[in-house]
Amino acid sequence: MGNLALEGGLCGPEVLRTNPGQTLCGTDVKSHQHGGEKLMRRDLGKALMRNCTVHALEKAFMCQEARKDFPGTSDHVQHQVKPQMMEFVAEFHNGEKRFKCNECGKLFYRKSRLAQHHRVHTGEKPYECSECGKVFRCSSSLAIHRRIHTGERPYECRECGKFFRQHSQLVVHQRIHTGARPYECSECGKTFSTKTKLDQHWRVHTRERPYECEECGRTYNCKRMLDQHQRVHTGEWPYECSECGKAFRYFSSLFMHRRIHSGERPYECSECGKSFRQKAHLQGHQRIHSGAKTFECSECGRCFSQKSVLTKHQRVHTEERPYMCSECGKCFRDRTSLIKHLNLHWRKAT
Repeated sequence: MGNLALEGGLCGPEVLRTNPGQTLCGTDVKSHQHGGEKLMRRDLGKALMRNCTVHALEKAFMCQEARKDFPGTSDHVQHQVKPQMMEFVAEFHNGEKRFKCNECGKLFYRKSRLAQHHRVHTGEKPYECSECGKVFRCSSSLAIHRRIHTGERPYECRECGKFFRQHSQLVVHQRIHTGARPYECSECGKTFSTKTKLDQHWRVHTRERPYECEECGRTYNCKRMLDQHQRVHTGEWPYECSECGKAFRYFSSLFMHRRIHSGERPYECSECGKSFRQKAHLQGHQRIHSGAKTFECSECGRCFSQKSVLTKHQRVHTEERPYMCSECGKCFRDRTSLIKHLNLHWRKAT
């Protein structure tokens, strides 16, 4: 049986074990095996929701060092379990949230979680990373952040072997293999693998664009798009190809570009056998066979079979013309139009 180790000190080494077929409080606690990964107490709460009860926890926090000193189970439990943890477990079991935030009314099982939440309103971030100086509201967030510097990725996907810094990242990733899309839009029925993607999609219906560029006033429905856009103003092209020296604004663009040199085309159409460097290109191509038009313009509602075509179309609304002629300074909405225009200069020159 694997152990689920916990960070922190409950009288020395701690393990959380559940046994097959164990029935506690009317709940069948199934075998829960782990590869020895460390979890925060926050993750413990999530584990409890899945497959533990109050009585299971009473047997869980067993002080391995002091076991011999407490032959009686009840005495041992009193010695080994921190009072505040058992208080949390009891309140969880009873479904009781006694601690209320005076600012927003949100309820919590523990006073410590309320205090942590209150920092959202005060803006207090008392935990600082000694490596880069970034600050956090809670110690668990700092601990996760530190893995960026240490390179630690303790959570492994058993399907493909990919590693992750956070358990939540692994859970989201596993939906790639299972195909699970548990978040559904109540407006159009479209489903998503994460709540963040659903929230971002919802802004298509509300037309909310809360992220504004301070340079030009252009707005976006997600922060990631704003961050990428701002590189247009800064002129930043931080990702350079080691083969040809071409630079890119985004790492994903460099990653895809490298396949030009390697010749890799891992995405093949099951209909006609044509292969592509990017999954998005394959998906766009497959819509030629299916006739589907899944990309909708949030401004006018017009639909397109490929995202790249939608992007070009949206420049009609934004009046963005990112492609400039080096000969005369004229700007164009797409690269194809620029190339056609450049041919005019070349013909005149010849």
